[in-house]
Amino acid sequence: MHALEVVADAVRRRILEVLAHGERPAGELAAVIGEEFGISQPAVSQHLRVLRDEGFATVRADGPRRIYALDSSGLDAADAALARLRAPFRQRLDALHTEIARGRRAAPHPSSDAVEAS
Repeated sequence: MHALEVVADAVRRRILEVLAHGERPAGELAAVIGEEFGISQPAVSQHLRVLRDEGFATVRADGPRRIYALDSSGLDAADAALARLRAPFRQRLDALHTEIARGRRAAPHPSSDAVEAS
C-alpha cells in the first residue's frame, strides 16, 4: 500500500492524530475510534494493523496490553510522496519569480524617465 493510501483513510488519520499526542493502549484506541466512527473493535484493529505494517505505528507488549505509538518512518514516506507531487509546482513558481525579476530589471524606472524628459 502506498503511504498516501494509508493516510487517505479518515479512521487511520484519526488514529495517527491520537497517537501524535503519545502512546495509547489498543483498548483505549478501539474505544475512542470506535465511538467516533461507529466501528467495531475488530475494524479498529484492522486499521492498526495497516498502520503497523506500513510503518506509521509501532506496538509493544506491556503485560496483557498492547501499546501503540507513532512511527515517523511512515510519515516520512508520506512527506516524500507529497514532495514529489509538489516539485513541479515549485519549479513553475521558481520560473515565475525569475520572469518577474527579469521584467523588473528590463522595465525603465519611472524617475529616470522624468529626469530625461526635463
